[in-house]
Amino acid sequence: MNFKKKARYFSVGELILWSISVIFILLSFVLFDRENYLTLCASLVGVTSLIFNAKGNPIGQFLMVIFSILYGIISHSFAYYGEMVTYLGMTMPMAIFALISWLRNPFNGNKSEVKVNTITKFETILMWLLSAVVTLVFYFILKYFNTANIILSTLSVTTSFLAVYLTFRRSPYFALAYAANDVVLIVLWVLASISDTHYISVVVCFIAFLVNDVYGYLSWRKMRIRQADHKDG
Repeated sequence: MNFKKKARYFSVGELILWSISVIFILLSFVLFDRENYLTLCASLVGVTSLIFNAKGNPIGQFLMVIFSILYGIISHSFAYYGEMVTYLGMTMPMAIFALISWLRNPFNGNKSEVKVNTITKFETILMWLLSAVVTLVFYFILKYFNTANIILSTLSVTTSFLAVYLTFRRSPYFALAYAANDVVLIVLWVLASISDTHYISVVVCFIAFLVNDVYGYLSWRKMRIRQADHKDG
C-alpha cells in the first residue's frame, strides 16, 4: 500500500508537465548545443526541483541548491556576473535556509509537504524595502564587474530576492516571483544566444521553468485551501 501511495504521489498532469519539460530541454540540447552537458544537467535538475516545489516538498529546495551551483558556473562562462553572484551568493544560501524552514514546518506531520504560510502587510512592506536595498547594493557590485546587460541583470537580482524570501517564508507567491525572474532570464539568455546559439538551450530551459512556476503557484493555492479546510475540520 505504501508503494502504491508513493507511485501516485505525482498526478498524471504533473508527470505529463515534467515529461514535456524534460523532452523540450533534451531536444533543445540536441539541436542547439551538444557540447555543454553542464547546462543540460542544470536544466534537468532545475525543472525537477520545480515539480517537487509545486508539491511543497523539501526535496525541491535541496535540488535548487544544486541547480544554483551549476547555474552560477554557466553564468560565469558568458560574463553574466550578476547571475553568478545572485545564484551563488543569494539564491543558494537562501535555498539552504528555505530547506531548513520547510523541514521544520511540515503540514500535519507530513515531511513531504510544507505548511503554507501567510505573511502580514507589515512584512510585505519590509520585504519590498529589503529588496530595494539589495537591488541598489547589487547594482554597484555588477557595475564594478562590468556585467553584461546590467539593467536586466539588476532586475534579475530583484526578482530573485523576492522569490527566495517568499520561498523561505513559505508563501505561495514565491512561485510568481520565480515566474517573473524566469521572464527576465529568458530575455537575458535570448540576448546571449544572438552571439552564441548554444545558449538557446538555456532559453528553452527557462521557458520550461516559467510554465512550471505558474503551475507551482496554482498548486500552492490549492494546497493552502486544502490545509485551511483540514484545520477548520
